[in-house]
Amino acid sequence: MSVDVAPPATGQRRRDAERTRAEILDVATDEFAERGYSGARVDEIAGRTRTTKRMIYYYFGGKEQLYLAVLERAYAEIRAAERTVDIDHLDPVAAVRRLAEVTFDHHEAHPAFIQLVGVENAQHAKHLAHVAHLVDLNSSAVAVLHGVLDRGRRDGVFRTDVDALDVHMMISSFCFFRVANRHTFGALFDRDLLDPERRGHYRTMLGDFVTGYLRL
Repeated sequence: MSVDVAPPATGQRRRDAERTRAEILDVATDEFAERGYSGARVDEIAGRTRTTKRMIYYYFGGKEQLYLAVLERAYAEIRAAERTVDIDHLDPVAAVRRLAEVTFDHHEAHPAFIQLVGVENAQHAKHLAHVAHLVDLNSSAVAVLHGVLDRGRRDGVFRTDVDALDVHMMISSFCFFRVANRHTFGALFDRDLLDPERRGHYRTMLGDFVTGYLRL
C-alpha cells in the first residue's frame, strides 16, 4: 500500500508543504504512540498542528496511510542512524560494538519508536506488512551486520556459526527491553533502567554481551 503525498510544488510552496508534512508526522507519531492505531484521532492530530483534517487527508490520503507513513519514517530514522557509522575503518569487534551502541542511543532517544513497535506487535504487524519498502530497508541493515561478521570470521576473531539476524535480535531486544519495560521493571525491582548514572554501565554491558557471544 502506497502513501499518497501532495502534488509537486515549487519554491516556497514546496518548502511549506514539506514543513507541514513533517509537522503532521511529528504530531501523528506522538498520537499513535500514546493511543495506538484504534485510539488515535485525526481530528486530534489536526488540532495540534497548523493544518486541518482535510489537509491531512490531502497529504496522506487517510488515517491508515498516515499511520503507515509514521511507521516508515520511524524505521527509516534508525536505519539512517546506523548508516552514519563508518564501520569500514573499524576492526570487526569495534564495529559490532559501535553498531550496538547506535541502537542503544537511538532507542533511548526515541521512546515513541518503542511505543509504535509495541502498538504494531499488538496488531500482529498487520499494517507494517503493507510497507514493502521497510523489508528492503531493514534487510540492508542486517546485510551490513552480516558483512562485519564475515570480516570477523576471516580475521579469526568471530565464531563461524553466527547468524547476522540473531545478532540483530540480541542487540534490539536489549535496547528495546530497557526502554519498553522501564516502568514495570522499576516497580518490581526498584531500579530505573534509564537512570543516567547507570547509562554508561548498560551501554558497555550491551557491547560486552554481544561481542562476548561472537568471540571464539
